[in-house]
Amino acid sequence: MSRHVLVLVENLPVPFDRRVWQESRALTDAGYTVTVICPMGTGAEEADVTLEGVHVLRYPLRPAQGGPFGFVREYAAAMFHTTRLALRVQRAHPVDVVQACNPPDLLFLVALLLRPRGARFVFDHHDLVPELFVSRFAGGGRALYWATRVLERLTFACADGVIATNESYRAVATGRGGVHPSKVTVVRSGPDLSRFLQRPPDPELRRGKRHLAAYLGVMGPQDGVDYALRALHCLRNDLGRDDVHCIFMGAGDAQQDMIALSEELGLRDMVEFTGRVPDEFVQRCLSTADVCLSPDPKNPLNDVSTMNKVLEYMAMGRPVVSFDLREARVSAGDAAVYAPPDDEAEFAAAIDQLLRDEELRDRMGRRGRQRIETSLSWEHSRRALVEFYDRFFERRA
Repeated sequence: MSRHVLVLVENLPVPFDRRVWQESRALTDAGYTVTVICPMGTGAEEADVTLEGVHVLRYPLRPAQGGPFGFVREYAAAMFHTTRLALRVQRAHPVDVVQACNPPDLLFLVALLLRPRGARFVFDHHDLVPELFVSRFAGGGRALYWATRVLERLTFACADGVIATNESYRAVATGRGGVHPSKVTVVRSGPDLSRFLQRPPDPELRRGKRHLAAYLGVMGPQDGVDYALRALHCLRNDLGRDDVHCIFMGAGDAQQDMIALSEELGLRDMVEFTGRVPDEFVQRCLSTADVCLSPDPKNPLNDVSTMNKVLEYMAMGRPVVSFDLREARVSAGDAAVYAPPDDEAEFAAAIDQLLRDEELRDRMGRRGRQRIETSLSWEHSRRALVEFYDRFFERRA
């Protein structure tokens, strides 16, 4: 067998989707042939390119706008292009495994098209899509919840193997997904320590303030950037701190709304939105930051999801402020201060607590880095992924 793995991802372009990119590189390094089908980003990206041994095919896609029906249009376009490109790949180089990374929970249909030609299906479970829609569309997502529950169950039923991002997701697969435990492997999303290098602090990033706070990640309706902004408003107006600047790194469909909210709250001189930035800027910013923010509110999705930004903050030796979520505690342990869920005033108080205690910040930063090095870095996850695929091909042989 050629050991050709076709990876399907719709949620983010590659290599910007760090998990998919790390998985693809790990399999390539292990001797597998890897092709990725994904959307184009916002830049002038090539439609057909090979990056570090990974063949990447990209298609044009306009992100969803206008509520649930916007996602229907987005997913319909994505499925058309993904199917077209997958059939093209199959004709050029027969596919042994289709690895589908959700959302959406529709990509199993592409895997089924290739199954008569010998391809097997691995489901890489990135998000709880039913909970995602409930979180994004409060009050209007109930019908979508049950529709996506059906699609999720069909995806699990068709899968020859499942990759879960943490133990909570593994429990979903073996519980409501009905997957036998022997078919489910946990491959956590861990930071690649070669990307997270300490740099000398850059005082210019503080914009004349004494302290710097930082946020790194996607900005969607469920990501809690609005909670962070309201907490910063409390930090200045209620706790009297005007010595903090905050940089928000990342993009998403809520970014413009968050910029508007920051102006509405009178935070224009306190916050900065950079959009997506290169690794060098991330390293420099996080090396300068006194505290890092993980403001994801508690809901059925966030409570059991591993937040990449938390692990990345820890990899840079930074203390974290988070709401008290189950998987946030699994990841960060005592490297974070936890505010009661969705309490912006307490989130602000947690930031204030860390800013007042440099020794505590240093101690928490060292603990976080140690947790990453000993058990949570991508190197540990990479071994789990390659072992999963090696076993998968051995069973198939």
